[in-house]
Amino acid sequence: MTIPASLCLDFANTISWRGTGQPQEKLPDYAALVAWGRQTGILTTQEARRLLARQGKSAAQGAAALNRAIILREAIHRTFAAVAAGRRVQPSDLAILNEAVRDALGRMKVVPEARRFTWRWSADADTLDRIVWPVARSAAELLTSVELAKVRLCAGAGCGWLFLDLSRNRSRRWCAMSDCGNREKARRHYERMRREKNE
Repeated sequence: MTIPASLCLDFANTISWRGTGQPQEKLPDYAALVAWGRQTGILTTQEARRLLARQGKSAAQGAAALNRAIILREAIHRTFAAVAAGRRVQPSDLAILNEAVRDALGRMKVVPEARRFTWRWSADADTLDRIVWPVARSAAELLTSVELAKVRLCAGAGCGWLFLDLSRNRSRRWCAMSDCGNREKARRHYERMRREKNE
């Protein structure tokens, strides 16, 4: 089971425009969390259906699982934003992450696959928190890898998205040039035109 290093950053980015007065929440309910898991490939269609069916039996349990996922998401965002800014990571955020990592790794086992072995989630993988297990593992692996030096926080005003800078000269500043990059270029152009007009 290969988990991309950026999975935890993708999860942290399930809220947009953090630095504005109107952040956009992409996970308003447990069904949206399952849809995100399906979209990223950490859940199969069958697993997603089972989780939704299980959550459907208890809305309160689904809401509690979503709340735990959001708490983990915010700790991950604060942790990697601190890393990107060269600040100290808060022990309370590491404690939240380590608790999720303990829970996740305790649910993994090694199984044969073709002519090799791989990691798989254990039989109780239909618990509602199952979606955050690969996220927690991804965060732990990224924090302890050389890739950590590539973590960046988008320079776009109010954006708040995290990304891995895989550019050749490590100079990427935007989550996406087509979004925050173009917006910043347009803002600079507008400011330059305004200054020239006033001179």
